[in-house]
Amino acid sequence: MKPRQKRFVFIVVAVAALALVVGLVLNALDKNVSLYFTPTQVFNNEAPHGRSFRIGGLVEEASVKRQADGLTVHFVITDRHKSIPVVYKGILPDLFKEGKGVVAQGKVEVDGVMHADEVLAKHDENYMPPEAADALKKGETANASAVAAIPASAPAASAAK
Repeated sequence: MKPRQKRFVFIVVAVAALALVVGLVLNALDKNVSLYFTPTQVFNNEAPHGRSFRIGGLVEEASVKRQADGLTVHFVITDRHKSIPVVYKGILPDLFKEGKGVVAQGKVEVDGVMHADEVLAKHDENYMPPEAADALKKGETANASAVAAIPASAPAASAAK
């Protein structure tokens, strides 16, 4: 084989090996990336189906229910606009409390319940992920808009019935 042909074969093999390595890295990243969504985004079907992702918000007041086995916990995550029920089997973090920030990782099943593999509680009273803070602000704005849209005479009319 001539030196020119050897160089050409070497370049082709090197490009193929590089393409294989890039493909494997991208495939591994795609499977291990855990995207973050709010309950409103999950409710609007913006979250991936059949894949694990993270959902964050606040633990709704009076929503934590523990089963008799001591490990299975049912609770609701809300962004003050929409809520998603969550089921988690395991030991919850010490900072997990109603009304506090939480991030759960898992899959939403066809029944609309997230089956979490991991639950993380926020570690500081002052810190909240920017995405969660934005979602809470949007939820408060949407709730305020919904309340403002109700006519003032509506409660009086319903009370008259």
